[in-house]
Amino acid sequence: MASVLDSVNKRTQLVGQNRLELLLFSLGGRQLYGINVFKVKEVLQCPHLNEIPKRNPVVRGVAHIRGGTIPIMDMRQATGASRLENLENCFVIITEYNRSTQGFLVSSVERIVNMNWGAIHPPPKGTGRESYLTAVTEVDGRLVEIIDVEKILAEVSPLPELVSEEVLDEVSKMDGVNKHVLIVDDSTIARKQIQKVVESMGVSTTVLKNGREALDYLQALLAEGKDPYKELLMVISDIEMPEMDGYTFTAEVRANPKMAGLHMILHTSLSGIFNEVMVKKVGADDFLAKFHPDELASRVSQRMRDVIGQPGSR
Repeated sequence: MASVLDSVNKRTQLVGQNRLELLLFSLGGRQLYGINVFKVKEVLQCPHLNEIPKRNPVVRGVAHIRGGTIPIMDMRQATGASRLENLENCFVIITEYNRSTQGFLVSSVERIVNMNWGAIHPPPKGTGRESYLTAVTEVDGRLVEIIDVEKILAEVSPLPELVSEEVLDEVSKMDGVNKHVLIVDDSTIARKQIQKVVESMGVSTTVLKNGREALDYLQALLAEGKDPYKELLMVISDIEMPEMDGYTFTAEVRANPKMAGLHMILHTSLSGIFNEVMVKKVGADDFLAKFHPDELASRVSQRMRDVIGQPGSR
């Protein structure tokens, strides 16, 4: 138990400091890629893979690891390049995304680096909407690309994106409440998923790509003489984002008395024992693991009910 608490303490020290740890890896060439260590459960030499019928070509097979059966996806093939060969020399990064465990086949694993989110930037303009990049950075003079894993997972194993009629019927009866939500997420596919759910409820949205953009947006409202609390029903923010992560964004909002009352939900593919501690530390109102349309919609409708029930509700 002591080691677990030590680990929690070590991780939470990064919260509010806009820092992360990146695991660097390659896909067979000179290009380096990175993945947040928070999402990594284990790294191991590629085990024996068992083929499964009618699988997506990106799924090279399944492996029996630690008593469980885990799909192993070829990261190189998933991003549009040729598949990795000589699997006995490859590695598998076991990750936890969106409440599920999966492995990503990579050519080699380099090392872990501690970085500031401010040094991680959105993809260069011109990469296109279909790009698999969610961010880029530089380590020791080398470009490191951070892949939009949520986009890969959505293509390999699409999640349901529709809200149930029961939830929609409940929302349609709510009047007299401001229905405008700020959505903040660096993943193209995640932004679309969240926006689709929220707008299907008759709620308008403003969609931004990272915490820095979102903080600038809120500060611009203040500069215009507007009250963010009255302008927005709530903020739904990812945690992992270039420039400024969701933890730091939330902490910055809470530190400003003029917008400290905003209802903030951290909605992320990150999961594990650290989230509850981190959410409390930065002062978020709620945490929700991606991605379940009805759960997200229920959080929005609950916020509407809470506002309607408050004196002087907007």
